[in-house]
Amino acid sequence: MADRRKLQGEIDRCLKKVTEGVESFEDIWQKVHSAANANQKEKYEADLKREIKKLQRLRDHIKTWCSSSDIKDKRILVENRKLIETQMERFKIVERETKTKAYSKEGLGAAAKMDPHSKEKGDVTNWLSVTIENLNLQLEQFESRIEQLTTKKKKMDKDKQDIFEELKAQQDKHLFHIKQLETIMRMVDNDALPIEQIKKIKDDVEYYVDCNQDPDFEENDFIYDELDLEDVGAAVLASSPPNDDIYSDNISGTPTSTNSSSPSPSPSLSINHSK
Repeated sequence: MADRRKLQGEIDRCLKKVTEGVESFEDIWQKVHSAANANQKEKYEADLKREIKKLQRLRDHIKTWCSSSDIKDKRILVENRKLIETQMERFKIVERETKTKAYSKEGLGAAAKMDPHSKEKGDVTNWLSVTIENLNLQLEQFESRIEQLTTKKKKMDKDKQDIFEELKAQQDKHLFHIKQLETIMRMVDNDALPIEQIKKIKDDVEYYVDCNQDPDFEENDFIYDELDLEDVGAAVLASSPPNDDIYSDNISGTPTSTNSSSPSPSPSLSINHSK
């Protein structure tokens, strides 16, 4: 009974922080779009990034509880997880707007004069960079959940052990995809891989990034087979040092919604305390 009350208390505190965090995010979001000058806008964008990182940490806790057999009714948890993910999507909109500031009138003029191949190459490189960022973000979430499972003093039960093994497997798959995509990016930079070949794998890669955590997800294990990354890619990697600036840490998501309304207060979760 004491354990049940403790867990319920942790969940209630977390959900309260989610509500407060979303309200704070909304307030800063409005400030970003009503900033009087560039310096002010930049400051608010930094505040927005800090707020979204806090919400992401809360989301990690919620996702752990969602996978726990101790909680029967998880509707409010799922509701709050989706609410946080909506803010992550909204942040991506701001992030993209920020990146466009790098394109001055001169830069836009130069882009207009750019030959079709260079433009296509730039588009593919940008897509690869964003995709790697998204995978790295998901990887951080896996690592956070693994840390939560392994730092507890008690030995993991079978359910938690299964979750741990699944997270480790997902972590390994993400690291594989990140390595492959980084190799492809370097090959594109060195004109060692035709753009058309990359276009052929784009749908499969995006499906993996967007849906790898869905229950009915089915992975294509042969995405990169036709690209000959082991031979040609190894040669390119050996002759070209990596550009660490490409893989900077960013918050990522897919902008699909701008709904920011907080969920209405809900009753306490139904926690299974039969164990």
